[in-house]
Amino acid sequence: MRAPHLVARAMSDAATLIPLDNVDPVLVESLLDSAFEPERHRRTAYKVREGVDWLPGLSFAALDGEEMLVGTIQCWPVALNDAEGRAHPMIMVGPVAVMPGHQGQGYGQALMSAAMAGIDSRAPLPQVMVGDPEYYGRFWGYSNEWTQGWNLPGPFERHRLLVRCENPAVLPREGMLGPWLR
Repeated sequence: MRAPHLVARAMSDAATLIPLDNVDPVLVESLLDSAFEPERHRRTAYKVREGVDWLPGLSFAALDGEEMLVGTIQCWPVALNDAEGRAHPMIMVGPVAVMPGHQGQGYGQALMSAAMAGIDSRAPLPQVMVGDPEYYGRFWGYSNEWTQGWNLPGPFERHRLLVRCENPAVLPREGMLGPWLR
């Protein structure tokens, strides 16, 4: 099933967004290696989502006008575990990956918008990510205001730990982010 064509900013061709599970996992891994690096698996974000599968309903691929894979976004079930051991479920957004030759053409923005649109507004879980606060705040309302007492299972830049939530009052002030193992 194909999503409607989305025209991303500064693109001459229409991008097609499709569910990520329609793409060969080998192609996805190759794109991630190109967009980041082969050693990306050592990053802290990988530890946060270790042992869980990405969420098919919120994970997409972008194809260019020639139907070549140029970008992906994955969303993951994670939890902020508080001092009492209670898991507060969240959705971890990312990685948002675009092939180096296609970056800055709106594919990442289209992928983010599609993932955010897929979250059910009747019962939204907080969405967490590691990213640029100015960019993700401006377009999608992410902030680091509520994450100052949160920790990750490895090194990270605190100002880049972001959350988006309809009601920030429900967020724990402190905790450790990790996979949501139900």
